[in-house]
Amino acid sequence: MIRRTLHSIVITVSMLVAVSLTADEGMYPLSEISRLDLQSKGLEIPVSEIYNPDGVSLVDAICQVGGGTGEFVSPDGLILTNHHIAFAGVTAASTPEHDYLREGFTAFTREEELPAQGYICRITEDYRDVSEEVLAVVKDFMTPAERSDAIREKMRSLATEEEDGRENISCEVSEMFPGKTYVLFTYRIIRDVRLVYVPPLSVGNYGGEIDNWIWPRHTGDFSFLRAYVAPDGSTAAYAEENVPFSPKRFIKVAPEGVSKDDFVFILGYPGRTYRHKTADYIALYEQTILPYLSSRYDYMIETLEDASSDDRALQLEFANMIKGLANATKNYKGKLQGLRRLALVEKRRAEEAKLQGFIESSPELNEKFGSTLQELSKVYSDYNATAVQEISVTLLGRNGYLNLFNSVAAAIEKGDLDEEKRNRLRDVINRQYDAMTPDVEQDFLATLILDFSTLPVGQQPKAIAAIVGDEQPSRGDAVAAIRERFRRSPLGTADGMNVVAGWDETTLKSSTDPFIMLARELRIMNQDIIARRKTRDGELKRLEAAFIDAKMAWQKKDFIPDANLTLRLTYGYIRGYAPADATYHSPQTTLAGIIEKNTGESPFDAPDQLVELYNTGAYDKSFEDALLEDVPVAMLYNMDTTGGNSGSPVLNARGELVGVNFDRAFEATVNDYQWSEEYSRSIGVDIRYVLFIAKYLGKADFLLRELGVS
Repeated sequence: MIRRTLHSIVITVSMLVAVSLTADEGMYPLSEISRLDLQSKGLEIPVSEIYNPDGVSLVDAICQVGGGTGEFVSPDGLILTNHHIAFAGVTAASTPEHDYLREGFTAFTREEELPAQGYICRITEDYRDVSEEVLAVVKDFMTPAERSDAIREKMRSLATEEEDGRENISCEVSEMFPGKTYVLFTYRIIRDVRLVYVPPLSVGNYGGEIDNWIWPRHTGDFSFLRAYVAPDGSTAAYAEENVPFSPKRFIKVAPEGVSKDDFVFILGYPGRTYRHKTADYIALYEQTILPYLSSRYDYMIETLEDASSDDRALQLEFANMIKGLANATKNYKGKLQGLRRLALVEKRRAEEAKLQGFIESSPELNEKFGSTLQELSKVYSDYNATAVQEISVTLLGRNGYLNLFNSVAAAIEKGDLDEEKRNRLRDVINRQYDAMTPDVEQDFLATLILDFSTLPVGQQPKAIAAIVGDEQPSRGDAVAAIRERFRRSPLGTADGMNVVAGWDETTLKSSTDPFIMLARELRIMNQDIIARRKTRDGELKRLEAAFIDAKMAWQKKDFIPDANLTLRLTYGYIRGYAPADATYHSPQTTLAGIIEKNTGESPFDAPDQLVELYNTGAYDKSFEDALLEDVPVAMLYNMDTTGGNSGSPVLNARGELVGVNFDRAFEATVNDYQWSEEYSRSIGVDIRYVLFIAKYLGKADFLLRELGVS
C-alpha cells in the first residue's frame, strides 16, 4: 500500500479543489483523490478502493516502466503496458536472424522470457510534504542562481536521507508548484524486467507514423512484461534464480469492455504539462523552440532512414531512435497547430492584462505582485534570445565524435594517464568508432555546425567561422564541405583520435584543429549555459510562485499542480468529438477498419492471419462488441492525459481493466498547455483486442488463463 505520512497533504497543493468538480479536466495527485465526488460522475466503487493510505488499493497495482506506465494484471508480476513502451526492449533483443520486433515475441514458458535490457520498474510506496524543509534553505540575500542551487541541493539531500542506503528504494523530491510546494516520493525499485508477449510490428505499430497522434486509430499498442525479484523478495539484477514479483494488488480484467458514454478513469504517471505558465512562455515555444526542434528531428529521421534503407541490422539499431524522434516531431507539430488554432498566446495575454488590472486595484496586491508579470516577461524574453543556442550546444554535445573527444580531453587534463590507462582509453576509442555510423554522425555534426553559423556572432563558438568558411553555397553543399573538412581532422578517424589520446595537456590546448577548438569551446559554453539556467531557474521559482498566488487571489480558487511524472488520476467518459466543421468521430474503431486500411505494405500491412480471421469469422464471438457487431480495436475518451500516461490502465466504473492508454488525438497534443472538452481526446487499445490478438496471433492462451479470462 502507499502510505501517507501526513494527516493531510492538502498544503502540498495549496488546498486544491475543495468543492465538487463538474469539469472532466484534471490530473489529480494522490492527496486529492479522496476529495473528488467520483460517485456523482459514475464511479461504482468506494474511492478508498482507488487510493487508501491505510490499506491496499488500486494505486498499488500501478508502476513506472520504460518511460511510461504499466499495471500489474496478475499475482505473478505480469505487467501490461504499450508496445511502444516495450519497443526498446524488444529491439535490443532482436537480430536480423531473430527479428522479434518485426515478427513478435511469445515466451510460452517462464524460462523463455527474455530480459528487457535497461528496463526498471518503479512502484510508488510513500509520499510526504517537504515544502517547509525545502524552502527553509532559501534566504533573502541569495542570488537567483544560489537560490536554485540551494533548493536543488536540499531536494537531493532529503531524497538521499530518506533512501538511507536501501538498495531496493529510490527517493525523489518533486516540485509541485515552482518555488511553493515540494513532495518527497519513495519508490520500490525492481531491476529484473522481462519480455513475455510482444505482438508483431504490423499489429503493435499498425499505421506507423502516418496514424500516430491520429484518430481513427487501429493500433494494437500493447505488450506484456514481467517483474522479477530475488528469491527472498529483494531487488536483484537479472538472474536465473529470480522469481516473479508478487504485487500488493493487481487489476482484474473486464473482458466485456466498455461502450460509448461509459465512465472511465486512469491511474498513471503523466509527464509534464505547462498550464500555469504565462503567455511569454507559450510564445517562446510556439515561435522558437518547437519549430526548431521539429525541423531538426525531421532531418535526423530522414538521414537515419536513408542510411539504413538497405541494412536490416542498421534498421534495428536505429529503430528506437527513429520512433522517438518521429513521435516527438509529430507531437510538436500538433502542438503548434493547436496553439495557433486556439490563439492561446493572445488569450493568455488578455487574461494576464485582466490579472494585472486586478493586482493594481489593490495597494496591498500591487506591492506584492505589481511587477511579477513584467519580470516574468523579461526572463522569457532573455531565454528566447538564446534558446536555439542552448539547444544546439546540447545536441552538438551528444555527437559521437565530440562526446568521445571530451572524454579523452578530460582524461588528459586529469594528468594520471599511465600506459595501462592509455591502452584502456585506446580500446574505448576503437570500440566507439567501430560502433558509429560515420555518414550519420558526420551529417548530424555538420548540420548542427551550420545551424550555429546562422546565430548571432556573439552566441557562436569562434571555431564555427573557421569550419564553415566565408563561402555561401547551398545548404547541402555546405554540409558536404564541412564533412570533408572534418575527415581531415584528427577526430575524423579512430587512428587520429588515438594520436590525440597520446598528447599531453599542453599539446591538447595548443591544437589549432578547428574541430578540437570547437569541442573545447563548447565545453566552456556549456558551463556558461548551465550557470545561465541556474539563474533563470532561481528567478522563475520566485516569480512563478508569486504568479500562482496572484491568480488564485484573482480567480478565488485553487489549482491542480501541473503534471510532473508523479502518480495521478484522471477521469472522464468514452466519447467522440468533432475536430472540424461537419466532421464527427465516433469513439470506437473495429477490426473492419484494419481491413479497410490494409494495403499489404508497411505501415498498413495487417498480418495475413488477422485478415483471414476477419474474412472467415473463425474466432470466438465473445470478443465482439454486441452493439458494434465486430471486435473493437481502439477507443476514444475525454480524459486528461499527456506523455508518461502511455501504458496507463483504462479502468471502468468498478475499477476493472478495459483498455490501455497509448496516445492522444492530434488536436489534443496541445493538452500540455490547455485542456478542452471539445478537442481533448485520448486513445487506448480496447482490452478485447488485446485478448483477441494474444489468443489468435500470439497463441498465448496461457496469458488469458493468467489473466483469469480464458
